[in-house]
Amino acid sequence: MVQPHEETSSAAGHLPVMSRQVIELLSPGAGQTMLDCTVGRGGHASLIAPMLSSAPGIPGIPGIPGIPGTSAPGIPGTSAPGMSGGCYIGLDADADNAAFARRRLAEAPIEVRIVHGNFADSREILDGLGVGKVDLLLADLGFASNQMDDAERGFSFQQDAALDMRLDRSGGITAAELLAEIDERELADILWKYGEERLSRVIARKIIEARPRSPIQSTRQLAQLCASVYGRRGGRQRIHPATRTFMALRIAVNDELGRLERLLERLPVLMSAGSRAVVISFHSLEDRLVKHAFKRYADQGRAELLTRKVVQADDDERMSNPRSRSAKVRAIRWISA
Repeated sequence: MVQPHEETSSAAGHLPVMSRQVIELLSPGAGQTMLDCTVGRGGHASLIAPMLSSAPGIPGIPGIPGIPGTSAPGIPGTSAPGMSGGCYIGLDADADNAAFARRRLAEAPIEVRIVHGNFADSREILDGLGVGKVDLLLADLGFASNQMDDAERGFSFQQDAALDMRLDRSGGITAAELLAEIDERELADILWKYGEERLSRVIARKIIEARPRSPIQSTRQLAQLCASVYGRRGGRQRIHPATRTFMALRIAVNDELGRLERLLERLPVLMSAGSRAVVISFHSLEDRLVKHAFKRYADQGRAELLTRKVVQADDDERMSNPRSRSAKVRAIRWISA
């Protein structure tokens, strides 16, 4: 998962990671149907959508080393009238980002359909759009820079705000509501399992003890509580004492691992024979789920591993986009019909 200090913003509020590797692994072609499970601010989409067009004269992809015909970010070839072949379907649990991507991709040379929805429901969403199986699938599990930078979202402890942490603000409980209801043992388990927080039990006890007199409702309250548990040791830590707790709560609030498991389980009903899937993860728990699912499908003879080992960003990208440092890419080619 991406931490606040690892974000690098572009004009679109987000800089997509490992675009060159993603494009090489997906190998998009004219007339294909693409499912972007996490369209975000449209960074990967703006690069890949033109490759799905069968219209002549659509130029190359901008700004990616190793991809010829590149120049500037955005959707190239938008002056071509009408649409030609291919379809780009983008999902996002964040309604604001879905709306932004819809505007950004409005002039794409192919059909683009952006839906506010969670990728765990991909099959139902595709059914609603009248779409069968797809040729390409991408899931970038990181958070967009604008989400981390928006204090109102409550993802970061860099600014004081309500403790929300929901990706989809149209429903579900907030992190503050979770902390107000959960019992001590379950909270400690969440902090340990999702955040690998070694002081999980102490932090959980402190939160439960604080609830009667001062419910934890803001990012500052929670960050200060975590810092108080670490005491002087916190100043010697590589990361802020609240980092792992914030990450664990965000994973729990959004059921991030459960929804990823559901997506991976449903690949057989999403992918056509010969299709390709790429997943970018930012946390060892996510990567482990992806690794095991892809290996299971390969062992069953239903898929071919395109990445025997995890693919990571090169040194140049790590320098230019610090967010890419924790990115891990895995890919498969689906064999079963």
